[in-house]
Amino acid sequence: MPRHVAVIMDGNGRWAQARGRPRLYGHHAGAKRVREIVEACPDFGVEYLTIFAFSTENWKRTQAEVSGLMRLFRRYLTREAQALFESGVRVRFIGDRVRLDETLVRMMDELELMTAGNSRVHLTVALNYGGRDEVARATKRLAREVAAGRLDPETVDETTLARFLDTYVLPDPDLVIRTSGEARISNFLLWQSAYAEYEFVDTLWPDFTRAEFARVVTGFASRERRFGAVLG
Repeated sequence: MPRHVAVIMDGNGRWAQARGRPRLYGHHAGAKRVREIVEACPDFGVEYLTIFAFSTENWKRTQAEVSGLMRLFRRYLTREAQALFESGVRVRFIGDRVRLDETLVRMMDELELMTAGNSRVHLTVALNYGGRDEVARATKRLAREVAAGRLDPETVDETTLARFLDTYVLPDPDLVIRTSGEARISNFLLWQSAYAEYEFVDTLWPDFTRAEFARVVTGFASRERRFGAVLG
């Protein structure tokens, strides 16, 4: 079974529009679905779950939708913090926090601290995250270490760079799921997913149930992972 599952939660807007509702209605429904999937993880041996909540490209959406999403994030953290803590979930956030408002960043910091002692499920939320942006920021941090004389550039390799990524404390994902029928990775965990298995499902995220999660995760067990090698 996969130890680390990452999810591109796509289809909230289309789900709402199909019901004649505004896109934010779909985002609210999608946020509710997160809890069900988090709670399902221990039953299938999934220790780490990483979800793509808001990308660096999502700022291009309408101001109304972006503002609504930021309100939704704040509301979700307020409502779910205690439940996440009591369920043994450790929460981390990855992405560039500079563009996020101070209130949201404070809430993120508080939830990370509050759940730091938990280990039943490691939930990582990618917020204002982009894979290329992450690598660029990691490279800047690495360059500063070299400039300060704390790192020999001749010793830099893949392992060195990985230590400067947002996900440095996490194992690489074994399985990446994208909902809504789209077959692209959308700048998500580019470095970390080099050898991940991908599953593209037609279901829109608000309809992605525990049963479908179980189907995808258990199906992973039948895959032969080669990691570039030829197996006899």
